[in-house]
Amino acid sequence: MYTLTVIRDFIANHYLIGGDWGAENQPHAHHYRLEVILSGQELDQHGYLVDIVAVEAALDELIARYRDALLNDLPEFAGLNPSLEHFARILCQSLVERIQAPNLDGVAVKLWEHETAWAMYAASA
Repeated sequence: MYTLTVIRDFIANHYLIGGDWGAENQPHAHHYRLEVILSGQELDQHGYLVDIVAVEAALDELIARYRDALLNDLPEFAGLNPSLEHFARILCQSLVERIQAPNLDGVAVKLWEHETAWAMYAASA
């Protein structure tokens, strides 16, 4: 199994809903670290799992939507607590739609909220 990872950092804002989490219930920012982990059994004719330049372009386009945004205001978070887990799933599913490679079997997103906490979501490509 081959694995390729591309990493980006960005800042986004949110506030938690549905419970009493003190200061987390007020709008605040996180410096997120996003790791996109791509996997597959075979390389293409160029010896690539996927084209890194294409992955970076898809990732940069996606992150532009969330950079400096208030997640609670975005339609994909409607009715959801904008938790780390939901955010990782939303990012992963969006990347599955954007990254097309015939030999890609899986896409996973590891999303760090700070240096000691992350959530991961994985999907078939």
